[in-house]
Amino acid sequence: MASDFDTIIRTPPSGRRTAVLIDHQQYAQAIILQGRPIPWSDPIAYSQFLGQAQGLLRPDATLLDLGAFYQHAIAEDEQLASSMSARSRIGYALKTLLAAEKPALAARELAEVVAHTTRTPLIVQIPSPLLWLAQTHVLSGAGDVTDLDSDHAENAAMYVAHWLRGLSELPISMLLLDERWSGSATLDLVDQQAYLPVTNVTDHYRWTLGRRTSGELSVVGSMVRGTTVPVNYWLEEDAAAPDGEFLLAEIPAEAVPETVLGQLGRLI
Repeated sequence: MASDFDTIIRTPPSGRRTAVLIDHQQYAQAIILQGRPIPWSDPIAYSQFLGQAQGLLRPDATLLDLGAFYQHAIAEDEQLASSMSARSRIGYALKTLLAAEKPALAARELAEVVAHTTRTPLIVQIPSPLLWLAQTHVLSGAGDVTDLDSDHAENAAMYVAHWLRGLSELPISMLLLDERWSGSATLDLVDQQAYLPVTNVTDHYRWTLGRRTSGELSVVGSMVRGTTVPVNYWLEEDAAAPDGEFLLAEIPAEAVPETVLGQLGRLI
């Protein structure tokens, strides 16, 4: 049974007064794996790696980045990457990726193992439909993102919604749509209405839906906003602790463990 996200915010599992969600993927890879690849293809090894990071940092939820899993899957499967590039039509690459059975089954197995081994509520992060559309469009060599708009985002949302049904049995507290675009061309945020197919799925499964930008995490259908912890907070011992209804932290790979633990201790 998934923990209600509101409960996580009201009563953080860590015992902190303010819930802290931590994206520790880069940091944990640097510190725990010593720079070795993240074992995305081995659910047991991945859950052990994740468990070590969780035990060290004590976040109030477990963030599983299936967007990063799919990046790994594309890089490891030449046939999948080639099939995504078979047509230049906008949306073809994303539709092909999400319809592929092998990575979908692997993603579900990974999520199932994490869900059954973690001690904190599960947050599944994926690229927002528009971001995923843009990433796959560029990756497939179909072109840049300048022509993508809310209509394309709505079409992408239908592909994502269909794919999400494969995770229906999981105890997910929040589905987090990552809106952060790192490309050179501008990719504007779209109105939540464009993601209605995804909203319908999360409402049906009673998952909270969140949208993550570089500055905050917003909860769809709520006034609740999470504050992003600045990167320099983890690099400077005298950096001030941020305030917010809850906090979202991404710890950089170059952060010093002693500084990180000291700064975590200030988030009470």
